Amino acid sequence: MHDLAFRTGLAALLGLMAAAGNLIGGYFVVRKDWSRKYLQYFLALGAGYMLAVAFVEVIPESVRLSGERALLYVLIGFFLVHLFEHTIAPHFHFGEETHLEEVSHRHVHVRTTVLLGLVIHTFFDGVAIAAGFLISTWLGVVIFVAVFLHKLPEGFTVASVVLASGMGKRNAILAAGLLGAATLFGVLLTSSLQGQLKYALPVSGGVTLYVAATDLLPEVNREPNWRLALLVFVGVVSLLIMERLFHV
Repeated sequence: MHDLAFRTGLAALLGLMAAAGNLIGGYFVVRKDWSRKYLQYFLALGAGYMLAVAFVEVIPESVRLSGERALLYVLIGFFLVHLFEHTIAPHFHFGEETHLEEVSHRHVHVRTTVLLGLVIHTFFDGVAIAAGFLISTWLGVVIFVAVFLHKLPEGFTVASVVLASGMGKRNAILAAGLLGAATLFGVLLTSSLQGQLKYALPVSGGVTLYVAATDLLPEVNREPNWRLALLVFVGVVSLLIMERLFHV
């Protein structure tokens, strides 16, 4: 019981740290003192690491928890994000907003849909962190690292869209803060609904798989840079090394 309380508290603390990552990403956009290449590095490293976490840790643990039916919930999580991104937020993409004319002409709609798409992402970030810690400290930590690696790009993206739509720096930071708040809400809601863990973990696994494979990797592949391709593999290998060294 005490161990579970400790892990729940740790999930809340790391959820707060993850939320801070959104704010930091937004801050870099507002200050304009962060090269876009560093954003690409985070995207590449995060894509590889998140794919490894989904396939090596989250999905197998989900199957152990709920049997083969867990794969259905993974599929639901995957296509849930697909549905939102291709209906509610069709303009959504990770990275700096460069379609200034399109954003300025339809700024309210574009800004709202991108923000909504990212809020859904970040809510499930929190769900994943809390669900991981409800299973074990190890799973919670590796999921937290996966989440944190794409937190800066999330904050960077939403702040960039807000600025491109003509809103001020303050609103850009507030938008990044909203993403952080959604993450914390996901952590707290999942921690309070521990009986639904058999659904929460595989669904968050499906979301993680979707974000890595269809949001992050395409952004990486747009840049013909061997360093980015290498960083994707570094992300995968880093999890495997961590597992070999620390996971008993």
